[in-house]
Amino acid sequence: MAIEVRIPTILRQYTDGQKAVEGNGDTLTDLFADLETRHSGIQARIVDAGELRRFVNVYLNDEDVRFLDGINTKLTDGDNVTILPAVAGGMV
Repeated sequence: MAIEVRIPTILRQYTDGQKAVEGNGDTLTDLFADLETRHSGIQARIVDAGELRRFVNVYLNDEDVRFLDGINTKLTDGDNVTILPAVAGGMV
């Protein structure tokens, strides 16, 4: 099962600069574990204590996975996963 994972600029240091990588897994948990086998260190930047990190947003085919089943969201062949760091800041 092939799943395209879009990688934000801040995490591309783990993917040798690649904007998108391919992964496999039945759930997001499985997918992130699979990515870790080829891109060491990336999983810890996305997941903490079995949950998505607070300031990381993950989208499955343009749907926020926090409104699906979170890290346990099921995946199917051909899905697209986008990882986006949350943006904060600005002037008051």
